[in-house]
Amino acid sequence: MSLFEDPKADAPGPDTRPLAERMRPRTLDEFLGQEQVIGEGRALRAALADGQTGSLLLFGPPGCGKTTLARLIAEASDLRFEPFSAVLSGVKEVREAIHRAEIARGQGGGATLLFVDEIHRFNRSQQDAFLPHVENGLCVLVGATTENPAFSVNSALLSRCRVVPLRALDDAAIAEVVRRALSDVERGIGALRLEITEAALERLCLFANGDARRALTVLEAAAKIALQSGETIDVEQLAEAAQHRALAHDKSGDHHFDLLSAFHKSLRNSDPDAAIYWLARFLEAGADATQAARRMVAMAAEDIGLADPMALQIATSALVALERMGMPEGRLPLAQAALYLASAPKSRGVASAIDAAFAEVRNGRQHEIPLHLRNAPTKLAKELGHGQEYRYAPDEPGHVADMDCLPDGLVGRRFYVPGAWGFEPKVRERIDDIARRRKQS
Repeated sequence: MSLFEDPKADAPGPDTRPLAERMRPRTLDEFLGQEQVIGEGRALRAALADGQTGSLLLFGPPGCGKTTLARLIAEASDLRFEPFSAVLSGVKEVREAIHRAEIARGQGGGATLLFVDEIHRFNRSQQDAFLPHVENGLCVLVGATTENPAFSVNSALLSRCRVVPLRALDDAAIAEVVRRALSDVERGIGALRLEITEAALERLCLFANGDARRALTVLEAAAKIALQSGETIDVEQLAEAAQHRALAHDKSGDHHFDLLSAFHKSLRNSDPDAAIYWLARFLEAGADATQAARRMVAMAAEDIGLADPMALQIATSALVALERMGMPEGRLPLAQAALYLASAPKSRGVASAIDAAFAEVRNGRQHEIPLHLRNAPTKLAKELGHGQEYRYAPDEPGHVADMDCLPDGLVGRRFYVPGAWGFEPKVRERIDDIARRRKQS
């Protein structure tokens, strides 16, 4: 050793990686929360034991263990692990990874497991770049995605991979992850000798919302706060560490449309409490409030219709109010409209009527417009009989003329059938009265 060499240069320093990275499971026994996939007797567990999992698409929410499972698969299958992110990489990086895989196999290193995080971010041509290498056995592809692969992965690649759905971790699994981090001296924060109250642990599970990474990130921040005041992490310290709970949401993915679907179906099922809850979830997650408002306008016509003619006016007014005021004030007219629509009587009469008319127009004969209903702006049109025998209803007794307005081939056809709820029975009475007056005239 020279006089200028530092004797501590090669000494390992403290592990500065985030707690979530340090606590990443190293074996299947440490892997929590996905027993439906890798539990005893499951197909993937058996494939892991044989080292023959094949190419996979791991589909699940953030923090459920997709990356960790990919690493464990590589280890169990004795494959070289080559990770990269679709967010930061393109075809160039894919080709470089394939080249490294070819070199490794040429040197006797065997096949490579290519782990592509956020694979749904790759476009079609980028995804196609994997196909020949998956087919010739050079690579085992494991893609991770938070979006439904049926919509986000092209069919050629999808047909060559098995989709493995993963769930958000339940509270019991999150609590166990936290306890392990608190007790693990080597990788966790066990050396700090901190404890956590049951109330704080329960709150942490709530904040995590099934995401182990989020739970450990908040725990690490709460531990730093607790060290300044004592040896126990309580609810107040946890709340300070968490600051604000980030709700799961993806602007154009499954979760976004699942929230809208839950909101719409709660309105349709006349459940005001569920409707207001899902509306709050949608807005608090940072989604575009106008999408909820537009959904209510559509729902008012589709699922309520003439059972309550005010529903469409209230929904439209809520949309206008939101556009004028913005958020957060706009939440109030949205909430008012949601509660009204959920409580209103329901009818598919309007939607069924227009759908039946569309079906007739698309699939039936293109009937001639009756002469008496045609426009007659010119002398020639009048000579051809346009507008003749037309009767002006407001001048007729009862304001109804004995005149058919449907084409000859459709006379008597009923497209709109009023329902038995809300205002529609009165609409039925009016239609029946019109029919009587027409006969009388």
